[in-house]
Amino acid sequence: MQAQPVDLNDVIGNFTKMLKRIIGEDIQLQCNYSARLPAVQADVGMLEQVLVNLAINARDAMPKGGQLLIATETTRLDADYASTHPEASAGDFVCLSVSDTGTGIAPEHMPHLFEPFFTTKDVGKGTGLGLATVYGIAQQHQGWVEVASKPGVGSTFTIFLPGIEPPPVAGPGTEPLAAKPAGGSETILLVEDEEAVRFVTGRVLKHFGYHVHEAASGPQALELWRAHNEEIALVLTDMIMPQRMSGRELVEQLLAERPALKVIIMSGYSGETVREDTAFLRRTRTRFLQKPCDSPTLLRAVRETLDEKHDA
Repeated sequence: MQAQPVDLNDVIGNFTKMLKRIIGEDIQLQCNYSARLPAVQADVGMLEQVLVNLAINARDAMPKGGQLLIATETTRLDADYASTHPEASAGDFVCLSVSDTGTGIAPEHMPHLFEPFFTTKDVGKGTGLGLATVYGIAQQHQGWVEVASKPGVGSTFTIFLPGIEPPPVAGPGTEPLAAKPAGGSETILLVEDEEAVRFVTGRVLKHFGYHVHEAASGPQALELWRAHNEEIALVLTDMIMPQRMSGRELVEQLLAERPALKVIIMSGYSGETVREDTAFLRRTRTRFLQKPCDSPTLLRAVRETLDEKHDA
């Protein structure tokens, strides 16, 4: 996690254009910003992923359109509040709330919302990892998530993050900033079935100059490959995907057509789980990237793979 002092209002303001693309024209986006909001110690990419996941859930809960409200505020919680909310703690917090006017959540589903792979969506429309990711990111930031919902009226997800004192202004003689990760202009085929992860990863790559074709499955990736294979310099793919084609099977098919193709395989599973694929990774000189990873790690892996020269 690349944590730094962050103004939550700035993160939302810089991301609204992307959020509008996610939710579509039938849903009205409104942002209410609290004035004089304290900073939070946070990873901007992770906060953006929280916004993406919650926006996708809200969009899916409003198939006929509606309103999405994103708001920030400060709150002070006392010991009495903390004693009645198991994950809460007393103190001063910055709150990010995302509210929709959708179908709401059935009471029997509320206890399971943050369980990995729990989903009420149709097969192929949700993995059940979106809210689990939001929950995990909140915990990594020493915060928590609370949910209020009424069937037929809508839902509100509120993320509580501890506020921090503003950092001192840097003066002469301070240490230089870390070097900006190197980007490029090559074309990358990004294959990832989780919409939020694909969206954020693609955004990072595009921000650093790369051209990106995005696919949600192996078959969709093959279609893009057939249309753009001459320009694609690197394939960045998830290992485990739906529609009966894994990342490894996709890569094997592409390497059969172009043996020198540069490839990075990503997976959220442990090294033990992918042990059986180790020989394949070595044989094909494919780089493995453990998910989740921060933006500098991703960009460094992409740049190093593209620059790598293979012996004949």
